[in-house]
Amino acid sequence: MTTLLETPTLLAPIAIERPRALEFGPGTVGAVARFVGARRALVIADPFNASRVDVLGLVDATVFGEVAFEPDVATLDAALAAAAQARPEVVIGFGGGSAMDLAKLVSVLGAQSLHDVVGAELVHGREVALVQVPTTAGTGSEGGTRALVTDPVTQNKLAVQSRHMLADLAVVDPDLTLTVPAHVTAATGVDALAHCVEAYTSRKAHPLIDLHALEGARLVGRYLPRAVRDGSDREARAGLSLASLYGGFCLGPVNTTAGHAVAYPLGTRHHVPHGLACALIFPHTLAFNAPAVPERTAAVLDALGCADEADVSRWCEELGIDVRLSAHGVPEADLAAMADEAHAIRRLLDNNPRDISRDEILGLYRAAF
Repeated sequence: MTTLLETPTLLAPIAIERPRALEFGPGTVGAVARFVGARRALVIADPFNASRVDVLGLVDATVFGEVAFEPDVATLDAALAAAAQARPEVVIGFGGGSAMDLAKLVSVLGAQSLHDVVGAELVHGREVALVQVPTTAGTGSEGGTRALVTDPVTQNKLAVQSRHMLADLAVVDPDLTLTVPAHVTAATGVDALAHCVEAYTSRKAHPLIDLHALEGARLVGRYLPRAVRDGSDREARAGLSLASLYGGFCLGPVNTTAGHAVAYPLGTRHHVPHGLACALIFPHTLAFNAPAVPERTAAVLDALGCADEADVSRWCEELGIDVRLSAHGVPEADLAAMADEAHAIRRLLDNNPRDISRDEILGLYRAAF
């Protein structure tokens, strides 16, 4: 069994990318209009946020409001067509990770096609400004340089990473998350937790990221149960928004591990929302990796107030999450094919603190079923 050093080395080089400007806190949404001014803007949003785009206070804006969770290439093509017609000077992602990821891609895909830029640092540049405004607390996409879109032919996620997709302005106004239902709050909160924990236990773990990762996990442990119980708890919403942002900071230089690789087929094959998919898998990958990183796992359990790895499933259930794959439309007959697909996601599995085989991934699915 390959294991991770419990104390990551300071000798490993690391590059940190952050939005050029960041506004955090209740009421900061007004910063969007001040930044955009009279420039033409294209807002990329899901239908709900498209219906409340007035809160951004924009003067001249076109709204593309067709984003759904797990957006695919066809949705990206439609957003690009809207951009070609609107000719925006500023692109704004307004919603969850799906909207913000599409905004990133729309902002850079001019002369280049999507397949030209899949991978790391293949984007040539960007000619329009980019603003990110999260309305959920989960992905942390506002703080990072990655975007994901599903290829419906291969049922795989296409991942693009580029410093050119870093926001000129990220506005994290926790009050925008007050409308998020309890079940979505729970799932997206565990997604933020997974980002932090997977970075904290990664083979690429680094002291420069550890402080964000562990504090993000502590914030989720402290505030997610409160926000699920009372969606109007503004302090809890702010705590989760910060945890999500910290998780986003973890993604660029360190990234996720087996948890996300195992979660991805749930979304691409069975349209389980990404946050929920991560919540279903998180307890199982945490337990699988625990022998490789016992001290770090103990710190995570302490952050959540859990006695052991088995207690994490109970913690998720108390958030109102049904942690069985079978309860979310995943057929048992698909588990083997999902294990094949997950095992092929080497860009994430190679970060995992413990080697994991295809059959071990299938075992995780069966345990979660």
